[in-house]
Amino acid sequence: MSDPTLPTERHLITAEQERETAEDLRQDADHERGTAEAHRAVAESSRTAAERFRVLAEEARTLREHYREELESVRQEREALRHAAEEARQAAEEARQATIAAVAATADALSTNLAQMQFLEDARNTLRQYTPASPRDVQ
Repeated sequence: MSDPTLPTERHLITAEQERETAEDLRQDADHERGTAEAHRAVAESSRTAAERFRVLAEEARTLREHYREELESVRQEREALRHAAEEARQAAEEARQATIAAVAATADALSTNLAQMQFLEDARNTLRQYTPASPRDVQ
């Protein structure tokens, strides 16, 4: 005959095996949950780092734009200085030409005055030759 306690023990053994299997599955699930949490934390950290990188990239873009504007400003100032220098050079050349013309005009005027003075001196000498000596000059 069969023992009536046998099926209960079998059930207990099966239940214990099922409990151990369930415990193993629970541990596997806990491990998977821990792994998923670790992945989530890594993903969050990566997202935070990506956001910081995005902010830095935006700051770099802003700085690059500012640098480009400053560089353009310097280029425009340099061009304005080049134009001013060219105008100053032209003004200096015009002043030099005016000085040369003034010196030439002065030389011509002095030459004319000298010629007039020479003419007057020659005329006086000529007049002295033809003028009779006065009695006072004789004595």
